[in-house]
Amino acid sequence: MPYYLALIILFLGLGLFAFSISFFIYYKHKRLLLKAENTPFKAKHRRFLEKTPHYKNLTPQEKEKIEHSIMEFAFTKEFVGVDIEISEEMKVIIGFYACLLLLHVEKAHCYENLQTIIVYPSAVAIESVQNSGGIYTKADFVIEGQSSNDTVIIIWHEAKQEAYHLRHNNVIVHEFAHEIDFLDGEIDGVPPIEKSKYDAWSRVLFGDFQKLSEVSLKNRDWGKYKLLGSYAATNEAEFFAVVSERFFESPHALKKSFPELYNELKDFYKIETTELVDK
Repeated sequence: MPYYLALIILFLGLGLFAFSISFFIYYKHKRLLLKAENTPFKAKHRRFLEKTPHYKNLTPQEKEKIEHSIMEFAFTKEFVGVDIEISEEMKVIIGFYACLLLLHVEKAHCYENLQTIIVYPSAVAIESVQNSGGIYTKADFVIEGQSSNDTVIIIWHEAKQEAYHLRHNNVIVHEFAHEIDFLDGEIDGVPPIEKSKYDAWSRVLFGDFQKLSEVSLKNRDWGKYKLLGSYAATNEAEFFAVVSERFFESPHALKKSFPELYNELKDFYKIETTELVDK
């Protein structure tokens, strides 16, 4: 067989194989979506949601929409428990807060790139390589959650407490804010927003990030920036994740201390969280 003919056949075979894989993934995803569509939301699942401080103030239309989104989320993502058994409560609560962030964000659709949710029972230490001036060091860091392009890690002990009680922090909101940030291909504190709104977003969010960084570096005269905390000064991506937590968990305090910041987040998430959360 001539060399070039063999090469063409090889490439055609590889192309057919790649097409077959893509078709299988597409078909599997559509089948899961159909299954989610035809699976009713159980009363016991709704009882989990009723224990959260956010679900009760949603409108009937919003409740119906988010329940459908939770089912889609639960069926299309792989949940993996490490030293813990994945429960229906975990799927419902993690799905609820993940989908709450996207409830009115039209461009995003149930985190299509996200494949796996890994759940640990309690805080876990991971090894990380740090670069400081060209000097690389390894160290263990205790995490409450973590996000990459296709995987989210959730520590259930923390997540469960924060899901049922307003505590400023919410690890599920935090990690899925990172996922939203990455929807445009970069995790830089700028989620997918219209170009016309970029200047205002940068002025407000990055302006407050710079001021917080200065206060955090000096570690004094925190004033209103105490609400955001030092971790938000880590980088722009962490700032967006933390202020997203405050937007959903402490909206009244955020609106009072940072009205422009609150309004930018409200414009992006398209939800008035001061009406969603009681004072």
